[in-house]
Amino acid sequence: MSFDSLLINNCIVKWYPPGAFDPYGNPVKVWADKPGLADEHCRISYPSGKQIQRGTEVTPVDAVLFMNDVDVTEHDTVIVDTVEYEILFVATLQNGFGGHHKQLSLKRIIP
Repeated sequence: MSFDSLLINNCIVKWYPPGAFDPYGNPVKVWADKPGLADEHCRISYPSGKQIQRGTEVTPVDAVLFMNDVDVTEHDTVIVDTVEYEILFVATLQNGFGGHHKQLSLKRIIP
């Protein structure tokens, strides 16, 4: 069984593309699909009791997402099954030779 066969969900990675400006020349943050990651294979899991600590703030992890070794950061968001998540932490997991896949800790964004 290969890793790719375990990726049973599809997700969309969103980011703030550089170069967007308002009429006054100020940078504008507008979410857009990240190039090449608009229909990425992934697998979502819902662990219980997992938390991420940033400084003094402890945030519960709502979901964990597994993806191939793609370009994704904590500044991006991801949509899985129409639910949008903030990426809290990106872990690059390795096999014996180098980067193998990414494990993302997610927090659900409540609209």
